Amino acid sequence: MSVETLYDLPQGTVGWRVAGTLTREEYHEMLDPVLERLEQGETLSLLVVAGDDFHGLDAPALWEDLKNAPKAGVKYRKSWQRVAVVTSKEWMRHAVAAMGWLYPGEMRVFDLDQVQEATDWLAAPES
Repeated sequence: MSVETLYDLPQGTVGWRVAGTLTREEYHEMLDPVLERLEQGETLSLLVVAGDDFHGLDAPALWEDLKNAPKAGVKYRKSWQRVAVVTSKEWMRHAVAAMGWLYPGEMRVFDLDQVQEATDWLAAPES
């Protein structure tokens, strides 16, 4: 499996460790429950840990992301707090730098050895 749910996260934070190539089904496994929580009025932050063994999304998952991300960002604009991406993948760092401004909350990238720092940032009061 390419997705592992992370536990012991700050209140209002959902997180995953991803590996391999994320499929469309795994994409929906991750994000459908998040969208349900947003639909119920919750405010959420996200933690994504992508190690060296993460290769990205397969074509159907990428299509779902491209199709759904802007919708979720606009519809739930006030419900997103922060996103922490923990990775050593340069392509992910570039993607966050290029597209992060579209995200309605704060977004930061952390190195793989900074999972605790990312978690602490997600738990910190907004500035």
